[in-house]
Amino acid sequence: MARIKYYYDTETCKYERVKTKNSDIILNALGIISLTLSLAVGLVFMYSNYFESPREIILKNQVKELEFYYKNLNTEVDQLRGILNNIEQRDDNIYRAVLGAEPIDKAVRDAGIGGAERYADIKDKNIDQEELIVSLHEKIDQFRRKLYIESKSQDEVIQLAEHKEKQLAAVPAIQPVSNKQLLALASGFGMRIHPVYKVKKMHTGIDFAASIGTPIYATADGKIVEVSVKFSGYGKMVEIDHGFGFRTRYAHMHDFAVRPGQQVRRGDLIGYVGNTGLSTAPHLHYEVLLNGNHINPVHYFFNDLTPSEYEKIIELASIENQSLGM
Repeated sequence: MARIKYYYDTETCKYERVKTKNSDIILNALGIISLTLSLAVGLVFMYSNYFESPREIILKNQVKELEFYYKNLNTEVDQLRGILNNIEQRDDNIYRAVLGAEPIDKAVRDAGIGGAERYADIKDKNIDQEELIVSLHEKIDQFRRKLYIESKSQDEVIQLAEHKEKQLAAVPAIQPVSNKQLLALASGFGMRIHPVYKVKKMHTGIDFAASIGTPIYATADGKIVEVSVKFSGYGKMVEIDHGFGFRTRYAHMHDFAVRPGQQVRRGDLIGYVGNTGLSTAPHLHYEVLLNGNHINPVHYFFNDLTPSEYEKIIELASIENQSLGM
């Protein structure tokens, strides 16, 4: 029970009972409630500022985890971009240089993707760490574009390599007869004494002295375009079209081992040395034509000769002597 309170009334000289008004009770109650609420708000404010809630701790851990994975992804993208840059450099400075192609313009490789609104959907969502996400997307998109360009470049390099392989196979790069001792070369390209007229005339090929029946080989890949027999001039002759402007002729042959339209590879047997046509002794008259013009065949004998042997055969071919046939 609540205590009964009294006060001393000086007028009546008596103790009178204190009577509490209802308004005082209400005011006191409101005061207590206000004080309690204030203390509660203060405590909540202090707790929220100085102590983390379990949900906040979970969210912070998630943010740290996402930042960790972002950094790892960003590092991997940078590493992949470095590998791609290395491939691009080799593509431009090695593969294309060897194959005789121009490198891809740097502006093409480094071209951007899309416009300013490309990542608007990300920005419109007001995502946390928006700049990091957009930056990573930009790197990935640029990497994707560079990879696409390099993929196309590699396709082109493969085509260039295949074309180069065919082009190299079309160069008459070996001697048409076995000549390891370099003794078969009898007369070179240029002004030589004609075997019949005994005057200097242009010798459009080189002569290899060899016994009748010595094998003759195709000096490059190609197609047999002529197999002819004449009683003067070249006598029995084979002509091969190698493509890329190259043709070779093999004259004064004894017999053939090929037919018109046949495809041959470098080193294939095409016939045998003879003494037919305008010839003074058994030999092979060998010519190389490039775009219809006669060129010195000796300059192409690099595939089966060492540097010293090549120098020696150049020296032998330069001697102005008498040719063995026309």
